[in-house]
Formats: sequence, C-alpha cells, structure tokens
Amino acid sequence: MDPLYSPQDVEAILIRFQSVPYDKPIAVAPGIEARWIEAGHLLGSASIQLTGEENGQKKTVVFSGDLGQFGAPLTRYSSPIDKADAVFLESTYGDRDHRSFKETATEFAEIVRIASERGGKILVPTFAVGRAQLLVALLAWLSRKGEIKPFPVYLDSPMAIEASKIYLKHPELWHERLKEIVRKRPLRDELLKTKSKVCTTAQESQALNDIRGTCMILAGAGMCNAGRILHHLRNSVWKEETSVLIVGYQGRGTTGRTLVDGAKFIRIFGEKTVVRASVHSLGGFSAHAGQSDLLNWLSPIVHCRPKIFLTHGEERGREPLATCIEKRFRIKPELPCYRSVVEL
Repeated sequence: MDPLYSPQDVEAILIRFQSVPYDKPIAVAPGIEARWIEAGHLLGSASIQLTGEENGQKKTVVFSGDLGQFGAPLTRYSSPIDKADAVFLESTYGDRDHRSFKETATEFAEIVRIASERGGKILVPTFAVGRAQLLVALLAWLSRKGEIKPFPVYLDSPMAIEASKIYLKHPELWHERLKEIVRKRPLRDELLKTKSKVCTTAQESQALNDIRGTCMILAGAGMCNAGRILHHLRNSVWKEETSVLIVGYQGRGTTGRTLVDGAKFIRIFGEKTVVRASVHSLGGFSAHAGQSDLLNWLSPIVHCRPKIFLTHGEERGREPLATCIEKRFRIKPELPCYRSVVEL
C-alpha cells in the first residue's frame, strides 16, 4: 500500500502552522472566523468553533475534536461552548463511562505492588503524548506517599521524551491539582528515587532486554501496533512473572486489543508468541471523555437545537451515544460514514 503522504508533504504543511491563543476569534478565510476552546484532552488540545456568514446569515459549526476525561489531574478540563447550529462530536467512549481516576490510581498502585513482588518486568504500552506524562507523574506521587517501593522506571520512547519537555515548558496549561503537587515538592525528587531513566537510542532500548528483576518499561505505540513495545513484548510476554498494563483505548485489529480480549497467543513480527504474562486493563486512565462527560459537554449547546453528527468512534460507541442524546435532549444525531457529504 502506498503511503498517504510523503516527507515533502509534511514539510509543506509544517510551514503553514501558526500558534493561536485560546478563546480569541481569528479570521481564517473570507467571512469565516475560528475560535479555539480548551478541550481538556492533551496539552494544547482544542475544540474549534467556526462562525461563517452567507447571504446575510451567520451560522456556527463546532468540532469537538478529542475531549478529555473529567477528573484526570494532568491538564485543564474542557471549557463550555454555548452556541452552535451544527456540532461534530467525538464518540470514542460513547457507550460507557470510565472508572474514576481515583479508583483507577488505587488499582494501578495495587497491580504495580503485586507485579513488583513477582520480580518481573511491568510493560506499559504508552501513548507518547499525555499518557506517558500522566503515568510518570503518578508513579512519582505514589512513591512520595510511600504506596509503592522504588524500582527502575524506563521511559523508552523518544517521542514521549520530547513531549515531556513540552509539558514542562507549559505549566500554565496544567490542571490545578498537578500544580499543587509540584509546588509542595518537585516531582523530579521522586523520579530520582524511582531510578527513572529515559532511553533515546535503539541501543539503550535493546539493553533493557538484559535487565533482571522488577522494572517498568513505558514504550510506544500505545495500541501495540508498532514501535519499541513490540520488542519488549516479544522478549517478555511469554514469561509468567511479566505484567502488561493496558492504559488506553485499543482499536480493533491491534495487538493491544488482542491482549485485552484475553488471547493466549499473539503475532509479533509475523511470529506466534504465547501469552503467559498477566494482562491488566485500566480504562480509567483514558485521555478521552466517557459517555457522561460527552453528554455534559454537549448540554450547554442543545438549547440552540443544533444538528449533531457523531464521529471518531466505532459503532459500539456511536450508536449508544446517539440513543442517549435523543432520549435526553430530544435531538436525533446523524452517524455519517466514510466519504459522507453534509450540507449545512
């Protein structure tokens, strides 16, 4: 299959990027203004409110983009939007709510404690932006409270390492709870105690194969569909003392979804590998809003009786969310398909 774009395409689009502030309307085309609004998903994430004028009439279209989970302590929560003629709403977790972050953090601490007693590696397929930073901060916090004993932690993702630097540069976008934790004592104190290290080169990553005893390896890709985590799985998933922590959404057809579904074997680089490791799924760490969060985000807009289109979700997420919206707000959403055309 031919790639969808080339390095030249990326370079051509990068020069067109520009930074924009939150909540300030900016002209993006003749007669069209855009306003970026905090989405609470990742650092700098935003929903977009487009306002256009045609034949003397103004119309407003809102694209939710990925919305963040209410209760997660890393970034600020999404800001309300109260005006739209049409809304394109994500539906990744439209069929369910997550466990609370507090409950998930408690479960995480217990799993880590038991896994460390088993003396094996703890493998965490990690999304480089958001999830990696959240877990590193949580490990530091748990160490500070004495809830876990220090052990080596390896951030084995060049992209996550670079993303972490960006997070550190923008504390103004952190959630107040995270700011308060850092004000009491810098997190790097705990990270040093947990022997946290970063692995930039392939050689540093490969050297992790030789480590014996308990350690945690945070590596991408988050769905185990590529990246360094596949090498770590091939090296350790067949060992009974290994633990695999799934901390994010796993798309259909990915190795991560196969592990979550309890497969006894997985294929890595074309080879069949037996799964003897303990696999734990912790959905409460998701950076995506759950069903209730999505409905609460939509609530301030529905007085406008907008058209609602549910996107970015499998049918198991979109259909239950559509039913909830129709029941709660008396608006029947549309579920567009690939290449659908919508005229507003």
